[in-house]
Amino acid sequence: MSLQNQVYPVLWQADHVLLIDQTRLPNEYALVEISRSDDMAQAIKTMIVRGAPAIGVAAAYGMYLGAREIEVGDLKETSASSDRDFFLTQLEAVAQKLRTTRPTAVNLFWAIERMLKTARQTLGSVDYLKQVLLETAQQINAEDIETCQAIGDYGLSVLPREPHKLRLLTHCNAGALATAGYGTALGVVRSTWAADRLERVYADETRPRLQGAKLTAWECVQEGIPVTVITDNMAAHCMQQGMIDAVVVGADRIAANGDTANKIGTYSVALIAKAHNIPFFVAAPLSTIDFKITNGNQIPIEERDPVEVYQVGDTMLCPPGVEYYNPAFDVTPAALITAIVTEHGAFSPSQLQGELSEKVV
Repeated sequence: MSLQNQVYPVLWQADHVLLIDQTRLPNEYALVEISRSDDMAQAIKTMIVRGAPAIGVAAAYGMYLGAREIEVGDLKETSASSDRDFFLTQLEAVAQKLRTTRPTAVNLFWAIERMLKTARQTLGSVDYLKQVLLETAQQINAEDIETCQAIGDYGLSVLPREPHKLRLLTHCNAGALATAGYGTALGVVRSTWAADRLERVYADETRPRLQGAKLTAWECVQEGIPVTVITDNMAAHCMQQGMIDAVVVGADRIAANGDTANKIGTYSVALIAKAHNIPFFVAAPLSTIDFKITNGNQIPIEERDPVEVYQVGDTMLCPPGVEYYNPAFDVTPAALITAIVTEHGAFSPSQLQGELSEKVV
């Protein structure tokens, strides 16, 4: 697939970042210009930009924007060494601000640490450090597109070899909008479509924010990929009726044992797929695997504003006096996952801690 046909949710342009405002899709395609690190942090927190890899790319640019705002040379006793120390201290403060935006998506922390490591290891003036940080953010951006295309192709290679074209189910949005471009789970869908092996993708609507109905469906429509939106509680029925050949989802954090945090409702889909003997694939870059935690119990689960549950637009869905619970993610145990598809290939969860762990940057 030609890159010119893709959606790019995070783009560097001249001296600022352009974000597709995903809170306005599919009704309105709008771009948000980000020139300050505080604005990038707010955009991540409010889900103007969302999806673990896209959050990582946005955070990398946020680190550069924060670095650009740091002024040195006005200390009483200034020197190249003191300028550098002051700059690195202030850059850590920028990093901490960005870390607090979304606690579950590990790509956020991975990108921030890569930017910090680059700053610490780069010699030269503060101005030179800033330029290297911009180049690093741009590199993270470009690498993610290449990574997603590799994930798509590896995913295609492990999908069932059915006599008919495949019917794939996905949950939430793990497409171009959730990455730098092409997508992870939807990257697999795109590669399958390009290979003429896809009949249709079924998109769970994904309550409460409806990313499947709003974003996944929007992406598929842009490229002419046949898509059917179903409510979250229809997945079991569709599998029972023989309408689904495989499930492909993304991930926000994967523990070393393969337990996977993804959008709330993913665990339910995995259980249903297991009951119907349907393969369940997780598609995610290596940076989504957190080898520092042993299992899914250690993954922090973000809990979001209950307004997402009780209100859609201006419409109230529940009576006054009701209490709410709104975790943004759940954890799918490794035992329910057929394979985890990365840019280095597809692996069973038990294979993650071998040589794959050594490839983490």
